[in-house]
Amino acid sequence: MPKALITGVAGFIGSHVADHCLRSGLEVVGIDDLSGGFVENVSEEVSFYQGDFSDQSFVKEIWRSAGPFEYVYHLGAYAAEGLSHFIRNYNYRTNVIGSVNLINEAVIHDTERFVFASSIAVYGANQTPMTEDMWPTPEDPYGIAKMAVELDLAAANKMFGLDYTIFRPHNVYGERQNIADKYRNVIGIFMNQLLSGESMTIFGDGSQTRAFSHIDDVAPYIADCVNNSGAENETFNIGADTPYTVLELAGEVAKALDKRCDVKYLDARNEVVHAFSDHAKLRNIFNVAESISLDAGIKRMAEWVLDRGQRSPVSFEDIEVHKNLPASWG
Repeated sequence: MPKALITGVAGFIGSHVADHCLRSGLEVVGIDDLSGGFVENVSEEVSFYQGDFSDQSFVKEIWRSAGPFEYVYHLGAYAAEGLSHFIRNYNYRTNVIGSVNLINEAVIHDTERFVFASSIAVYGANQTPMTEDMWPTPEDPYGIAKMAVELDLAAANKMFGLDYTIFRPHNVYGERQNIADKYRNVIGIFMNQLLSGESMTIFGDGSQTRAFSHIDDVAPYIADCVNNSGAENETFNIGADTPYTVLELAGEVAKALDKRCDVKYLDARNEVVHAFSDHAKLRNIFNVAESISLDAGIKRMAEWVLDRGQRSPVSFEDIEVHKNLPASWG
């Protein structure tokens, strides 16, 4: 039975990909430091190890004790794009050096495919919809880190023959998302705020547009790519097609929770205003099902959140740069 290593397996996307890998017949070993994930997300069929992939000795020990692995799914990251400006050292240590630790071991032990969850943050403020042939111009340290790993994978392929598949998901939401994280995942933030009796906070006027993507429109294709020769050494945008404003999103979240759409506007922050991508390349290679509509997806997530209840927001304790930090994050 082929064996896969999944990083971030206790997190949102990682746990869903693990479930799909198990259904496809893979043996799954998962690692997570539980900084943003929860053990309850991990299937009992996964061999779980707690640890940090930015720790080189931990990564080497995983390969020694639980490997080798035919496939590596690198889904672990600290993905707070806006916060990355203020935690640059942590961002690059986790999202670049941690990734390199995994790539090194994959090369050394002849892994067949390295699957990497990048982000449309690599595009920056390019013209929309974003396509894979656009020249990336990331505007924040998170996007820069993701782009660096993409380039490193291409270099590892050229030098060592390590095959890879890169996905650039965007604004993924759904069941198992960490709604206690106040820096990322706007749908979870909105739901947690409403359940706490607070207003939904929007940076700027809410006219920013994103195509919000339910996890079931993302995880199955990431899991299945190792069985698709057309995905070998390719990069794919993945997610929903239809963009919505953040203000429209707030209305949908309030409706799903049967709450009044109460919004509090904060000072605009430095962010890409419009970000959504084209998925023609994905459809050419994968058998893509019809996307889950925003209202249906939010309803499913709302039911899951209501079953578990509100969670106290968790602050990132080691802010490195406080200059220009949004007041609500201070």
